[in-house]
Amino acid sequence: MYNNMQPLNLPTYSFNIKSRGERNWIFDIFRRDWYLLTPEEWVRQNFARYLCEALSYPQSLMLLEHKITHNRLTRRCDIIVYNRQGQPVILVECKAPEIVLNQRTFDQIARYNMVLEVNILLITNGLSHYCIQLNPLTGTYAFLKDIPSFRSMTDQSSTVI
Repeated sequence: MYNNMQPLNLPTYSFNIKSRGERNWIFDIFRRDWYLLTPEEWVRQNFARYLCEALSYPQSLMLLEHKITHNRLTRRCDIIVYNRQGQPVILVECKAPEIVLNQRTFDQIARYNMVLEVNILLITNGLSHYCIQLNPLTGTYAFLKDIPSFRSMTDQSSTVI
């Protein structure tokens, strides 16, 4: 395991890791640059790879650490998945494995979604994953048992990806 990073509840992927002094850095294939390997970055990299490799989401339709502005404050969304028309459709909030996913986490992603207005929210700490489908017409939501694959998103007539 890299840099004593905690094993996650995700498939195992190989990463390009390098050390500089006391710190390890991970190469992000999405942003095409090196980033400090923190526990949260470990989850973000693994989960993004999971979306691509296990669920077939195209890497070209994903942005990591994308800036948004909400109430004049700049925030960074961990992962945003876009459809082929350039509209955001999935928002992912990643936390370090030791962070408990709680109401604050759900509130955080809900605030980000006030800007993006996606129908699928994902929250993960690498150990637990929650997938929420929002219904904007009724204002209701449902927790999904599984994260939808790219194919299932494109096969649904109500979701154009």
